[in-house]
This record gives sequence, C-alpha cells and structure tokens, in this order.
Amino acid sequence: MKLEVQPKLIIHGGAGSSLHGKGGVEAVRQALSTVVEEVYSLLIEGKSATEAVVRGCQLLEDNPRFNAGTGSVLQSDGQIRMSASLMDGASGRFSGVINISRVKNPIDLAQFLQTSPDRVLSDYGSAELARELQVPSYNALTDLRLQEWIQERQDNFKSPMAGVVAETELVEASNARRGTIGIVALDAFGKLAAGTSTGGKGFERIGRVSDSAMPAGNYATSKAGVSCTGIGEDIIDECLAAKVVVRVTDGLSLKEAMQRSFVEALENKRDFGAIALDADGAIAWGKTSQVLLAAYHDGEKIGDTLEWTGDELVGYANS
Repeated sequence: MKLEVQPKLIIHGGAGSSLHGKGGVEAVRQALSTVVEEVYSLLIEGKSATEAVVRGCQLLEDNPRFNAGTGSVLQSDGQIRMSASLMDGASGRFSGVINISRVKNPIDLAQFLQTSPDRVLSDYGSAELARELQVPSYNALTDLRLQEWIQERQDNFKSPMAGVVAETELVEASNARRGTIGIVALDAFGKLAAGTSTGGKGFERIGRVSDSAMPAGNYATSKAGVSCTGIGEDIIDECLAAKVVVRVTDGLSLKEAMQRSFVEALENKRDFGAIALDADGAIAWGKTSQVLLAAYHDGEKIGDTLEWTGDELVGYANS
C-alpha cells in the first residue's frame, strides 16, 4: 500500500531508579525491540494507530518482565488489580478500566469501551463487563511478584513502591521501580492513538486509583499523543499527558511542550517519565526519574532510551 505519512511508534515499559548489570539492560532492550518490530509492521501494513496500540499493549501485558497484565504487582492485601486506558486521537475518545482483576489483557476491555456510551468503568463494572463478554478468568500472578509481596509484608510494607522490571534476581526487580507499559502510535493515515496499562504501584491501599486510566496518564488528540509512567500521584498532580497534548494543540512544538512540562515537573519534585508523538512524526520522551524503559521506531530504525542519561530532561528522535 502507498503510505500517506511515514508511521512512527514509541513504547515504554516503565521508569525507575536503576537497571543493574548489562544482562538486565540487554534483556529489557530485546523485549522492547521485539514489540516495536511487531507493532511497527502492523502500521506499515496499514493498520490503524488504535489497532497498533492495542496489540502493543497486549504484547507488553503478556510479558512478565513488566508491571502490567501477567507480572502485575500485588496490592497490600495480596490481590492484583490492574488498570488500562486507550485514547483514539482521531475521534478524541477516551476509554478505560480501573482496578480490574483476573483478566489477561485489561487493554482489551478498554478497547471494547471505545464504542460504549459508558467508557470508564471501575472494579465492579469492569468485572461485570468481563463476565458479559465471557472473557476467560486469568491469574496474572508470577512467582517473583509473590516473593516481592511476601518480603514486603515481612518488612511491614515500608517500601513506597513495588518493582517494575522482573529481572532474574529479586534484588534487581526491587531496584527498578514505578511501572506501567504504554504505546503511542502514528499510523499511515496521519492518525494518533495512545494506550497505557499497569498493575499499580504495589502494596497500595485497597481502592487506590492509578493515573493510567486517566487523561493525566494517557491522552491523545489529532495533534499529539502521550503515555506516562512513574509515580501515579505525581502524574495526576501535573496532569502530565493532557498538559503536554494541550500545549501542542495550542501551538507549541512537541519539543517545547515536553520541555516546559518537564521543567515544571522537576521544580515540583515529581518522579515520572513520558513518551510522546505528534502528528508531524516528531518523537519525544522525558524523565525526572533515573531510568526510562522506552524504545521507538523513527521510520528508519529502532532506538531506545535505556542508556540515555537524561541530563536535559527531554530527548528527541526525528528522522
């Protein structure tokens, strides 16, 4: 098919404090690049940005290395509750599920809700929807997440957050925090979409709501799309995703919008990261945390941010 525009793609698998060891970095790099390759091939085939975002989220939710879907962290009561959202930039439509349990891919329910008159459902409503759609019951628990929870329970839940990346050793996981997964895509027709999914921050109070199913953490219009990761409360306080997108819509370049938003975040001592695309194909990312686990396809090649120092707060990849 003849492409109207060159598709672009950026994904993330969380943000955190560190990734110890070359083996850890390379394992995450391979996991992310595999997803980028498959999802970008869909965009080249002419799939919509929304379809590509959903597929990318599914792949990341299915990888126990990341804190979403399989491999989600446990809350204070030892239960897994996941949240996810999807926003189609062309229609301006946001949908999501909050604190859903026992499903494999929360993003699938968010996708279904795109065409529903009620587009964001909480735990009870999400469970009822899953039953209505006959979604098979699924246990997302992994041994490593259970070990984390048992260890934290013994320490009386003193850690502020659970691990985001499941490395081979538990200590590795506990050193890489603040987890979600997310995708932002620009398709061959010039349309944008963003999706974000998370298992939460881990060990949180029952009923706590993540930014991942809010416009604060996931937002897209015809002008730009953003997916966030990090401490959800900080993302909500900054209304980060929507702030960046609105600034682009109001005339700032993506670079200017990201830079201004992350300078403000640093001044406010926030702890998070974000990935972004605009309708012209500009790719950007930013972080106030030490590590951002992101990878992208700029239309020519795959790149990532795993060893990006981030001294300038925001990075760009424009082909």
